[in-house]
Amino acid sequence: MNVFYPTPEPLKLLTPFIQDKVQAGFPSPAQDYIEKGIDLNELCINHPAATYFVMATGMSMVDAGIYEGSMLVVDKHGDIIIASLAGEYTVKRLCLHPVVQLVPMNPDFPPIVLHEGGDELEVFGVVTFSINGFQ
Repeated sequence: MNVFYPTPEPLKLLTPFIQDKVQAGFPSPAQDYIEKGIDLNELCINHPAATYFVMATGMSMVDAGIYEGSMLVVDKHGDIIIASLAGEYTVKRLCLHPVVQLVPMNPDFPPIVLHEGGDELEVFGVVTFSINGFQ
């Protein structure tokens, strides 16, 4: 697993951000000016010392917006987790009731039910953002 950690005090990089929404249906007139800048560190990272980035592989989390090649921002709070189960890394939704299980967000994949005393689960962090590109 390739893991990238943000620097504790990153330089602020303001990227242009247009506050008008973009139609995903019929087009609307575009604005000719930028309202403000946005720093992705400020948007995506709440706890720099407890945050890292990792690339996703596989299609079991598509209904959560995580696709093959998505860059995941991982923190320590939430329920979509990066975990190691029997030495293999996975990204799944952690559900504790009615039984402890790792649930994929794609109905084509079955949940992984964790059996008491039988499965060694180690949680490495919580996914807070998924950044997707288009090929």
